[in-house]
Amino acid sequence: MGKFEITKDKAGKYRFNLKAGNGQVILSSQGYESKSGCTNGIDSVRKNSQDDARFDRKTAKDGSPYFNLTSTNGQVIGNSEMYSSASAMENGVDSVKKNAPEASVDDQS
Repeated sequence: MGKFEITKDKAGKYRFNLKAGNGQVILSSQGYESKSGCTNGIDSVRKNSQDDARFDRKTAKDGSPYFNLTSTNGQVIGNSEMYSSASAMENGVDSVKKNAPEASVDDQS
């Protein structure tokens, strides 16, 4: 079972990582000024992760595939790691779709 981990960075911003059941980070957020903003971001991931059109598949300058998860207004709400192949990236997309809706929240901030 996946989980969202909320942390506070050195700049005082709240961030979340969605981790798969094996503990691997599959989606990371931007920095939020408030914890409530961060939890709203988590809610947005839960909703938007169920719509494949919300996954913006991209390729980095070095050729590594990755994806951003966007909200209905086009704002990026989370981004993935860099993957070694397009099929590995698709596995990451599938993992977000599977884990996000029921993931618990672990507040470490």
